[in-house]
Amino acid sequence: MARLDRMNEKERAYLLNMPCSTYDTKPWAEGPSLSERRVAIITTGGIHKRDDRPFTFDPGDIYRIVPGDVEAKDLVTTHASTNFDHSGFQQDINVMFPIERLKELAAEGTIGSVADYHYSFMGAMDPVQLEPSARELAPVLKKDNVDAILLLPV
Repeated sequence: MARLDRMNEKERAYLLNMPCSTYDTKPWAEGPSLSERRVAIITTGGIHKRDDRPFTFDPGDIYRIVPGDVEAKDLVTTHASTNFDHSGFQQDINVMFPIERLKELAAEGTIGSVADYHYSFMGAMDPVQLEPSARELAPVLKKDNVDAILLLPV
């Protein structure tokens, strides 16, 4: 994993001063109580089912669909960034994709249900490149009756 203290000054300055996107919309909305919400996961961890093709740096290779009934043992990550430490994920998938925790929360009634599908983006890119796909997925999430999303930037 890359460490800031081991980078040259130019690389360190670039990462520490990288511009962040801003959005004019309000991020929160009113809705039912948590115990009534249907929750989906969206991560930028480059996670996918073991039998899916690995992520690439191709411009059109933006996200993968992860079924809600997937077993944690069947998930892998092919996140391409050299700055990304995979060790936590290798020990427990739930640090990047808490599917087992969501299933537990649904079973105990803390959340209403787990969505049928979740989405994993390749996060090693400018967030502006992800926006068209996010807009594409919004109606898909709505069709799945998702009214809460657990966003997990990696």
